[in-house]
Amino acid sequence: MTVEGQELVHRPVLLDEVLEGLAVRPGGCYVDGTTGGGSHSLEIARRLAGGRLICIDKDDYALTRAAETLQEVADRVTFVRDDFKHIADILDRLSIPAIDGMLLDLGVSSFQLDDAARGFSYQKDAALDMRMDRSCGMTAAELVNGLDERALADLIFRYGEERYARRIAAAIVSARQRQPIETTLQLAGLVAGAMPAAARREAQHPAKRTFQALRIATNDELGILEGSLRAAVERLTPGGRMAVITFHSLEDRIVKSTFADLAAGCTCPRDFPVCVCGRVPAVRLVNRKPITPGEGELAANPRSRSAKLRVAEKL
Repeated sequence: MTVEGQELVHRPVLLDEVLEGLAVRPGGCYVDGTTGGGSHSLEIARRLAGGRLICIDKDDYALTRAAETLQEVADRVTFVRDDFKHIADILDRLSIPAIDGMLLDLGVSSFQLDDAARGFSYQKDAALDMRMDRSCGMTAAELVNGLDERALADLIFRYGEERYARRIAAAIVSARQRQPIETTLQLAGLVAGAMPAAARREAQHPAKRTFQALRIATNDELGILEGSLRAAVERLTPGGRMAVITFHSLEDRIVKSTFADLAAGCTCPRDFPVCVCGRVPAVRLVNRKPITPGEGELAANPRSRSAKLRVAEKL
């Protein structure tokens, strides 16, 4: 598969660590809730014999690519175009009462970043879209041109952790009064121009954090995460595992706190003679600290630098 004459290659992040974390059983039923190009899915499916892999993605182009990637294991894979936040409904439709493991690889696949037409890249010109599911929802351009200055600054600061959020928002609002902001390079230029010269000389592109913030907001990536994790854990069999790869501190914070809450037992005060809350842990934490890429993976795939993997096992 190519875009603009260039082959798109997706490198699966933390692949060995994901496979170890899921502890795939040949006859088990597994879910890849963010299939992308299918690289993680392929290695999971290769380890199945009599088992089943459910590949979910809301991006129709991603599923097309995944179907090509997974041709050799097509007999053990079911593709579903949907959002992983609907995991309970998806499994009900497939008459699957419980699963043995689920993977969420959050963020944007390499092929989506490299496809200029998707509007994720601040280095290639395209319409400012950023939707994972291009059939519905507001585009990033609609957010950029529709939010008032304060709301836009808050969005960029909260989701991008951008210290120059207010300057960037002011520059965007001033520019859109002359003409709408419709393309990625148009926005990237505005962001860079609003930042101090020293910030523009930093190693990462000056627009990286702003584009990240808009992508997260456009796809409501944080809003759906905690509920989705809890819904998935509900459907795990005892001993089943949930593996989540994050690329952003806010995402990782949600995963960490949700897993910690699910792993907590009795919440009664310590001076109570007996437990009256009746609460028992739902999971155990397989790794208390996040797993991160090693030097070899970082050298081969610099985009994996911010990746963190957390795994929980259903009790």
